[in-house]
Amino acid sequence: MSRPLLRTALLCALLAAIPAWALDQKDVEYSRPDGKPLLLDIHVPDGPGPFPAAIVVHGGGFDQGNQRSYVGPVLDVLTKAGFAWFSIDYRLAPLAHFPQPVDDVNNAIRWVKARTTEYHVNPAKIALVGESAGAFLVTYAATHETPETRLAVTVEFYGPTDYARLALLRRDHPERFEMTSANRHLANGGGIAFFGLKSLDEPGGMEKLRQASPINAVHKGMAPFLIIHGTADDQVAYELSPAMCAAMKKVSVGCDLITVEGGKHGMSSWEKTADPNGWKTGLTAWLKKSLNLN
Repeated sequence: MSRPLLRTALLCALLAAIPAWALDQKDVEYSRPDGKPLLLDIHVPDGPGPFPAAIVVHGGGFDQGNQRSYVGPVLDVLTKAGFAWFSIDYRLAPLAHFPQPVDDVNNAIRWVKARTTEYHVNPAKIALVGESAGAFLVTYAATHETPETRLAVTVEFYGPTDYARLALLRRDHPERFEMTSANRHLANGGGIAFFGLKSLDEPGGMEKLRQASPINAVHKGMAPFLIIHGTADDQVAYELSPAMCAAMKKVSVGCDLITVEGGKHGMSSWEKTADPNGWKTGLTAWLKKSLNLN
């Protein structure tokens, strides 16, 4: 073999030995509404891709948290399942009000979709995932999708999908809920204050909550849903989730429910349940089936 060919062969062998491209980044700006940078964290697995991906939205009552709050367990599941993921922050109360954070979620979707080649993501296999307040935001975005914001599937954890019903339950049955937390969020501009209300007795207040509730925007042709909820949730009533699935199935939209028996609010607390990994294996299996992953 000539020296030039030998050098070429050695270079090819060296390149083949280099680990496949992978990426972990924090605090990447994806939007700047009113001059405020909004940030996301990124994980892309080893390998050439294209990878399935998830856009993940944290909870926090609309008034607290960031892209690393509360979502650690689901990010771990996604990483182990070979997903790329983008975990976002968004504008918070009291400075932000509905629907501004929904706009932020939609801007994150556009940002990711515009960079699927850069991040080795399969644009046809992107999930939208949210927990608690973040579940409300992703569910609202999914029930009001446009061609540019539509994604393949939606996964929501214990979301207040019917905020009007939840508000009435909290008012009429406070013994069912951890009202200290609910009242703290309300005082900080979260809860019903996020929707511009101080009291349910305000004229038009309940109608405003009904109009904002994703369950009332369910329609034929939506992407399929997976809902994961604990039966002992003391912040978002469990019965909202079966009702959301029923509304979707009524218009022939796929919806599956994973029930965490005895699970309280927050997936981190589920580590103490009798089957702490049941929801994790169920989520992974559902994503692989729904996105047609091998």
